[in-house]
Parts: sequence; C-alpha cells; structure tokens
Amino acid sequence: MELVIAEKPSVAQSIAAVLGATQRKDGYLEGNEYLVSWCVGHLVELAQPESYEEAWKKWSYESLPIIPQEWQHEVKSDTKAQYQILKKLMHDDRVDAVVCATDAGREGELIFRLTYNMAGCRKPMKRLWISSMEESAIRDGFHNLRPGSDYDNLYHSALCRQEADWLVGINGTRLFTVLYGGKALKVGRVQTPTLAMLVDRESKIMNFKKEAYYMAHIMGNGLDAVSEHISDKTEAERIAGACENGQALVTSVVKEEKWVAPPKLYDLTTLQRDANRLFGFTAKQTLEYTQSLYEKKLVTYPRTDSQYLSDDMGGTAKNVIEAIFNSLLFEQNIMFNPDIKRILNSKKVTDHHAIIPTMEIIKQDLKAIPESEMKILSLCANRLLCATGEKHIYNSTKAVITCNNTVFKVSGKEVWKNGWKEFEDFFKNSYKTAEDKLDAEEEKKLPELHEGMMIAVEQTKVSEHFTQPPKHYTEDSLLSAMERAGNEDMSDDVERKGLGTPATRADIIEKLVKDGFVKREKKQMIPTEDGMKLITILPDVVKSPKLTADWENELTLVSKGDVAAEQFMSGIETMVSDLVKTYHSVSDEQKAMFGAGKRTQEVLGKCPKCGADVVKGKFGAYCTGKCGMNVGKALGVTLSDSQVKSLLQGKKILVKGLKGKKGSYDAYLIPESIEKFSYTKDGKEIKGFQYKFKMEFPQKKVSMGK
Repeated sequence: MELVIAEKPSVAQSIAAVLGATQRKDGYLEGNEYLVSWCVGHLVELAQPESYEEAWKKWSYESLPIIPQEWQHEVKSDTKAQYQILKKLMHDDRVDAVVCATDAGREGELIFRLTYNMAGCRKPMKRLWISSMEESAIRDGFHNLRPGSDYDNLYHSALCRQEADWLVGINGTRLFTVLYGGKALKVGRVQTPTLAMLVDRESKIMNFKKEAYYMAHIMGNGLDAVSEHISDKTEAERIAGACENGQALVTSVVKEEKWVAPPKLYDLTTLQRDANRLFGFTAKQTLEYTQSLYEKKLVTYPRTDSQYLSDDMGGTAKNVIEAIFNSLLFEQNIMFNPDIKRILNSKKVTDHHAIIPTMEIIKQDLKAIPESEMKILSLCANRLLCATGEKHIYNSTKAVITCNNTVFKVSGKEVWKNGWKEFEDFFKNSYKTAEDKLDAEEEKKLPELHEGMMIAVEQTKVSEHFTQPPKHYTEDSLLSAMERAGNEDMSDDVERKGLGTPATRADIIEKLVKDGFVKREKKQMIPTEDGMKLITILPDVVKSPKLTADWENELTLVSKGDVAAEQFMSGIETMVSDLVKTYHSVSDEQKAMFGAGKRTQEVLGKCPKCGADVVKGKFGAYCTGKCGMNVGKALGVTLSDSQVKSLLQGKKILVKGLKGKKGSYDAYLIPESIEKFSYTKDGKEIKGFQYKFKMEFPQKKVSMGK
C-alpha cells in the first residue's frame, strides 16, 4: 500500500478520486491500495532562537550573531493534529512507500521533506510531478512516478532558502532594532532590497525639479508638425510667428513596414503584472485566484517562471485553443490558424511550462466561477490566442519639414494587419479594463507626402510642456523591477535573475505593506516615512538588489547540484557575522529617528528578569530586552506608570478592580518572585514570565450608626 501526501485537502481529494481512494477517514482517504492525506501548508518550521540557547531569547547586541551549529525544527502548534495523523500513517505497517504529491516546486518539496524527516520516516519515497490537476495529468503522473532522491538537490536549495532567510531576518532585525530601539526594524533577505528600490524611486521623485519647455507647431494640409524642445517661451513664439502664412518644404520622408511580434505565454509574474494593470488585482490576489483555478482543474500549475510549452504539447495547445472558442466569450467568426510552433520550446521549460487553460473549460459550468477568477481564466485564454496569432503589422511614416530655417517633424502610422491585437482589443472591450488610456494620442495616418513637396502653413501655435518625474511604482512595474534586479551586472548565461521567485514575490510585497514600510495608494506602491528611514540606515549588504539577485541565482544552482548547499550557507553566515561586527553602536540622535532614544522614552525601572530598561510604550510598559517578562499588567489589570515604577522597586501596590468569583475586589500586591506563565489564544500558545504576588487586603472602614 502507498501513502500519498498532498499539500492541501482539496488537492488530496482530487488525487484520491482518480486513485479510487474514496473511503473517508479521520484526516485521510483510503481505498484501492492507497492512503491519501495532506499537509496544511507548512506543518514543520525552523525552531525559534530560544530553542537553541536561553541567551538567544533576549534581544541584545551581545547575543548576536545567532548562527545555529545544528539546525532544529519544530511542529507548528496550530497544525499539530494533522502532523500527528501523517506521522501515524507513515509508520502504519500497511504502508510500503510514501509518495510526495505536494506542489511540484521548491516550497512543495520543503513542506513534504520536513514532515517526512520530523516523523522519522525511513520508507521508500517517490515523487509525483505534474503541471495540471486534470484527471489525465494525475493518471500520467502516477504512471511515471520518480524516485524521491531525484529531487534531493531541490530540497537542499529549499532548505538553504529557508535557513538564509532565517539568518538574515533574525540577525538583521535584532541588530538594527537593538541599535535604534523603539519600533521593530524588520530586515529581510528579499524584502529589504525590494523596499530599497521603492525608496530609491521615491527619492528621485521627491528631488525632481520640474522644468518647462516649449514646442512650436506648424499646421497645414492635415499635418501638425512640431519643433524640437525649446527652453525659452519667447524664442518658441518668435519661431512660430516667423512661419505664419509661410511655405514649408518637405525635406525627408521615411516609410517603413514595422511589426509587433505576438507576446509570449504567461508565467506567474507576467500574469500578475497584467492582472494588476488591467484589473487592479494585487500580486497576492492574482496568485490566489490562479491557485484556485488550478485546484478546480481549469488552468495549469501557476508558480512557474517559463513562458513556453514543451515540444510535445503541440496537440494539447491546439485542443485547448479549440476549447476556448467553444466555451469562452470570444467572437466565433474570427478565422484563426494558430501558429503553435512559436510557443513550443522544451529548452526554456524548467520545472513547469507556461500557464494555460485546460480542457476542463468545456466540461465545467463557467457561470459558477467567481468573477475575479473568471477574469484570470479569460486572461490566460486570451494570451494563448494572442501568443499563437499573426504579427501585428503597420506602416510607419516619418517626415522632416523645414520652414524659415527651422526643422519640424511629424510622424504617423497606419495598421494594415491587426494580427494578434485583434484578440487583445476584443478582450479589453469585453472587460472595459482599468488600463491607463495611453493610446489616446496614438499616431494617425498621414496624408501622402514626398520629398520636395511644398505645404502652405495655415496655422501656427506654441505648446507648453513640463519635464516629468519618474513614475511611482505600481505592482505591475514593481514586479517587473524585481524580476530584472541585478540584470545589468549579470552575464547572459546566468540561470536565474532578479529578486525572489515568481512564487514568493507577492508575499514579499504584502509583508512590506503589513510591516508598515510601504502603503498602497490606488495602484501606486509608496514607501512610508519609516520605510524611507529604514533604508537610509541600512548598509548596502542587506539592501543591495544585486547581491540578493546573486543569491537567488546561486540557490538555483544548488537545486541543479552545481553549487554545494554548504558553500551557499557559508557565504550567508559570513555576511551575517561581518554585519554584526561592523555595526555595534549609534548615537542618541540616530536612535531618535525611530522614536527611541532618551528624549522620547521614559525609563520606569529595570526588568527583574533580565536587567534591561523597562520603558513607557504606546501600549503600556514593556521590557526593552524582550525577555518575555510581563511588567505592564498584574492579574489581568493594566498598571499605571507609577504602579509599574513601585513594583520594579520591590514595593507593594494597591490594585483596584481585581476580578474574583464573587465579583471585583481591591488588594495590595507584594512582589515575591518571578514565575512562568502560558495560555492558549486563537490556537497559539502564549508563554512568558510574570511576578508571583503575595496579597494583602485593605481593612474595610466600619460605618458608625447614629
């Protein structure tokens, strides 16, 4: 019997249905010599620093760098029950082999392997590697299961990614938070360079000085020809005035046939970019909608960085195109002879091919699909038609005209074969997309012109223009910048370029927003004041897009077995150690940047647990050593600053409104010692330390009767 482990319950159900495992059990399905179960995302994660050493619990400069000698993992508390089910199944005597059926990518491999290893499983491992959840793809996948060991290097690269992010995140965040105090200054291997790009763009916009320029126009015979940019308005008016009612000579006419090649198919990043540009979807929303369509079997695997299909998929592509015409809202009367060859290239397909719809689109009721998902499905379908369409061909005309010794230019174009843009135009009209109207001033067809031709100037004018600052990033342009980061410094044969991977970029953007370093304003991504300040204080080594892009490429080489995992991790560990050695103190003035420092925080006393300062914070008193000591509350009551001061001096305090079984009461609390506490909230265990109190009750006043 084989145990099949998927990444999510919904995927496990689809696989179980194909395998004939239809009996529902607690946390798994059974039948036809298969047990099919699932993870719930990451069941196992890297242990927290305090699991290695008690000293690492405290946020202090002295405890850095934090670099484990032997990495430890722990089961996530909120998914412990499902982990126990999987562990029991792995050790079930009926199970001869375990099939890894998590998502076919780096993170999917990590999710399965950490669970398999933590459970102490030693049974043979096989790998299901599929790009579609269609029944036929699942069947083919199980007929062609690979040995798990074929993916050992992929697992090693996933571990490196996880451990590198942990090292840079924990050491960088603690180092700069401890140095500057106050707000947690979160540093991340990919998120910090991404923030740096946003801040760099914002600085250019803020420092931009707008300058006016002018253009002189001459109009006649249906033409509007313009001069070069002129910095002085008076000069522009003089030029225009000198041409009034004059004769202009056509000195040059260049006619060219030009064409725009069909676009490539979608990988995840280009899909996210178009969905943001056309519909305003965030990168995370697009990934979620596409993942849902994948689980409904309507599109192929989303977390791909390829824009091609493999050479053996010509028949599949042709069938899917036919299905699109039969099932989706595209014009039926378009004569279409798709050029399938241009989307096939096995050399440019690594783990997964491009995202396309599946044949399920003619089997399922598409009216039941949510509108947001339907937009993504339509985008993918439309892109397949565009990518296999004909070139968009137009004639371009550029003319040079002189009048009164001044050169004027005019250009125009005429489309004579719309080609693939016919599908794009139909799509935009169908959805009335939110795309910026950039084509409003599209070049028009020019009248017939030839060299030596004279044109009577019927009218002149001067137009005023201003130099434009760089544009704010949108998620569309930010994703593009992340994808291209470091490209100019890399050779053409580099495996992977850019920040993050198609699968992780959406989460990076969301994390920056959640941490308060970036805000969304309509479609624009704008760094906050704290985001700007953070990048000013951080060294290049943690904010350089080039360095992070190099790491991402090296991780790809680890996954191919070309670079040893130990070599990659050694570089990260050295960088972290050097960072801690180099940055060891900052001035009070620098601390004040983030609302810390002596001028902004009142010290209430010393922490009884770790000796660090206890300060007055926005949400009450807290220990700056972050040792887990609760100093702001006593028996559920929030204490005033003066009560906290007294407690820290070992004095008894009167606390009113304590809750008891018979109602509320007042009592004197006398600190005796420190004790551990723990409780569960929203399925998570909260642990820490608190005072152990001795109680005294105030004497009740006796009321004397008359």
